Amino acid sequence: MPRFASIDIGTNSVLLLVADRLPDGRFTPVVERAEITRLGRGVDTSRTLSTEGMEATLAVLVAFANEARELGAEGIAVSATSAARDAKNGADFIAQARARADVTVEIIPGEMEAQLSFAAVAQDFASESAGPLVVVDIGGGSTEFIYGTDAGTVAFRHSFDVGAVRLTERYVRTDPLSPDERAGIEAHLRDTFSALPPPPPASMLVGVAGTVTTLYAVQHQMATYDADAVHGGTLSRSELSALADRLCALPLDARRALPGLQPKRADVIPAGALILLEAVKALGVDACRVSDRGLRWGLLAHRFGSGTSPS
Repeated sequence: MPRFASIDIGTNSVLLLVADRLPDGRFTPVVERAEITRLGRGVDTSRTLSTEGMEATLAVLVAFANEARELGAEGIAVSATSAARDAKNGADFIAQARARADVTVEIIPGEMEAQLSFAAVAQDFASESAGPLVVVDIGGGSTEFIYGTDAGTVAFRHSFDVGAVRLTERYVRTDPLSPDERAGIEAHLRDTFSALPPPPPASMLVGVAGTVTTLYAVQHQMATYDADAVHGGTLSRSELSALADRLCALPLDARRALPGLQPKRADVIPAGALILLEAVKALGVDACRVSDRGLRWGLLAHRFGSGTSPS
């Protein structure tokens, strides 16, 4: 079977997917990896990728690209999202990625990011939904909302400049968050999400990306992350509310020790929990399903699905 790879470079983390393309056009994973490198540290105010963030991300990118080639990937698709979009020196990062990892990084617009994430979710959830799908993709720098029924019928999509890293850097100065800091994040999110149109009746909400999967892992106290157990799970609105209260109240050191939470994500997870909670409230739904398959899966299908040619 032909084998391909995708690498998703986000504001907070870098994700690798190496997968075989089955005869029916679907992909089955061979290797999945994720590393938190914080490419977007400080971008919200400086509009510049830091040397530290770039170096950490490039080192992981080189390792992931080499691993994909060693595993026999015929092609590697690489995307970069919010941090690289916003940064004045994004072109420098792309040039260094080409020189050091021998890959071409495509900085994709927020609307395409939303489309690819939706396509990945629809592949797994459209058949079990009694109505339309609503996808929320929470990243470090931005959050995407997509309404539709399957990858071919998207009715609405929009990318908002609110993400777990961006809001943490913008609002959080104390440990743990002060009531005023939390209130500031919530007010900003309510104002931002007020622009959302009402979701279609009987919609199923599906959340993707590291914030959502991490919240599920923390809720279920997963000492070791289990993608199969996370994928398809459910977080109720009451569970999200309790999680947000707990995470906002705990100091950073205590959050780092929580089962299911990567220590490097501990500083931004309170803001991430508030984003998902306010999204659920804005959409008027009672629960959020959890997908472990986000942008990297949509990117893989977009670039290397049946009928496409590796490039």
